[in-house]
Amino acid sequence: MTPDGVRGRRTGGSGPSVVLAVDSGGSGLRVALAAHGMAGDARSPVRQGAAPPAPPTPLSDTLSSEEPVRTGPRGISAGHLLDQLLPMARRLMAEAGAERLGAVTIGAAGLATLGDELRAELPTALERELGVRRLALAADAVTAYTGALGPRAGAVIAAGTGMIAIGTDLTTWRRADGWGHLLGDCGGGAWIGRAGLEAALRAFDGRAGGSTALLARAEEMFGPMPGLPGRLYPRTDRAAVLASFAPEVATHAGSDPVAADILRASARHMAESAAAACPPNGEPHLAFTGGLFKMGAPLLVPLREELAERLPHAREVPAAGDPLDGALRIAADLADGRLALPRDERMLYLVAERSYPEIDDQNSPQDRQVREY
Repeated sequence: MTPDGVRGRRTGGSGPSVVLAVDSGGSGLRVALAAHGMAGDARSPVRQGAAPPAPPTPLSDTLSSEEPVRTGPRGISAGHLLDQLLPMARRLMAEAGAERLGAVTIGAAGLATLGDELRAELPTALERELGVRRLALAADAVTAYTGALGPRAGAVIAAGTGMIAIGTDLTTWRRADGWGHLLGDCGGGAWIGRAGLEAALRAFDGRAGGSTALLARAEEMFGPMPGLPGRLYPRTDRAAVLASFAPEVATHAGSDPVAADILRASARHMAESAAAACPPNGEPHLAFTGGLFKMGAPLLVPLREELAERLPHAREVPAAGDPLDGALRIAADLADGRLALPRDERMLYLVAERSYPEIDDQNSPQDRQVREY
């Protein structure tokens, strides 16, 4: 129900007043329905220094699935995503009394590199099943950015099991790292956990750079060190297992110089990625989002020191919301004709009916992703 007590009504005869947002990641799906219809100049970014408006408020409790969307030969499976999404979307629409959706945003981990099937199949499928005619497919980094900063120029460090920095000057997107735990995600939870376990193994071997404190904790969690490779390497959730040791590194950072050095190195990697993604000019905003920052001071103190050196022109601000909030904001702005974020086939892919001029005007000819109905 909206603040004025109306469920799924039309606003000024301009169309349906509800939008749907999806956050798809390694822990499954979250789906929310919210009202839209904001006053203000369409396509206007938030003025410099101003806080973004609050994201749309969900009309009911968020629905979720704990099953991650599968990845197949063509990338993220559109069929598996739809199997989970459609029942939740229909339930939310029925509870809100909504017959149609103003827009849908799907934020998906891996969209930039594994999203070909989603881009090829979701527009037609969602139009057929839910009547969707305005759709945004966004990388999870984009929804994390939008949830944290809204339509403001700047950069966001998103860190949990992995790590990516994303930035925009509102004309293009810039990303750094986010290459997964085998090739990158430097400074993220899996990276910290792996470094902590390496320090434990160094202590077990008697090599330099080891930590007896981390060795003791690793053996409590994983058993004798000689068996660790056999327990870790066959697992498909290796990144999550490595990340589970990251809080132990933070716990010991105050008394163990090896653990403190690991977090300092993590902070340095994050700051390097943020510097690569952040707009070089002006006074960009900078925000942190993701569960890794719950470590608090052991990570945040060295991170802020590193950022002060590399990004003195950026101003840190609190994250306004999470990736699902970002997906809701994109969907509402798309429905209302005020989306100010840059379009990109890999990062923020838009589909809309030809009568929606804002998208057609703003996409460059080479990047335009407008479906003609």
